[in-house]
Amino acid sequence: MKMKKATSVEGYIADFPKDIQLKLMEIRALIKKTAPKAEEGISYGMPGYKLNGPLVYFGGFKQHIGFFPTGEGVAEFAEELKDYKTSKGTIQFPYDKPLPKTLITRIVKHRIKVNEAKTKK
Repeated sequence: MKMKKATSVEGYIADFPKDIQLKLMEIRALIKKTAPKAEEGISYGMPGYKLNGPLVYFGGFKQHIGFFPTGEGVAEFAEELKDYKTSKGTIQFPYDKPLPKTLITRIVKHRIKVNEAKTKK
């Protein structure tokens, strides 16, 4: 995969092979449907979404899509994520498996609630 510095989410996705583009577009659509008011942009060199603060990020890597719902987002769903490789703030979704759409949607909804609660304080 050749990677150049993206200036838009479309440009970021277009830099990947077609099969990976489809997965990246799928995760983007899930995020946008779940958080339609979130601001989309490129942050840390990958697509990122902000709504009352950082919401989630995602990126394409050699063998997986990295999904970044913050450390709190990973910890909240630790039991459901046991079949995926995770680290403090990252979940790896392998390209050779279907995206867990329901789980991704639930994580994004959770992150929205957490950010809303922070802004109310």
